[in-house]
Amino acid sequence: MPSEGKKTVLFICTHNSARSQMAEGILRHLYGKRFDVHSAGTQPSRVNPYAVRVMEEIGIDITGHSSKSIDVYEGACFDRVVTVCDQANEACPVFFGGGEHTHKGFRDPAGFRGKDEEILAGFRTVRDEIKDWVESEFGAN
Repeated sequence: MPSEGKKTVLFICTHNSARSQMAEGILRHLYGKRFDVHSAGTQPSRVNPYAVRVMEEIGIDITGHSSKSIDVYEGACFDRVVTVCDQANEACPVFFGGGEHTHKGFRDPAGFRGKDEEILAGFRTVRDEIKDWVESEFGAN
């Protein structure tokens, strides 16, 4: 899985459907030459269609992503493991094979309710928060 010469990063969220998928896509898009990026969930489900839509709006295609279990990465070593939701942080406080562990909780956009445009607005907000954090956290590395 890890690529020669790149630092490896694993984003973990509960369902690996939105936040971790967006973080994976953003980091790969912005800094993919320096980072080998993956994501997984403690209870994987499916990639949220709203996440796909809001990522497409900023030119990042995650249509090929799939929701994966952290079990897929059993035995793999990562330079950095990042939990992006509180539930995953509690369920997975230690990921064996992970170097540095960081927790940065973001609101769960799957919980947003309302009309289509209101839900999209919530997803955009979380996407932008993730993008800002990824830029500040990984941009200088």
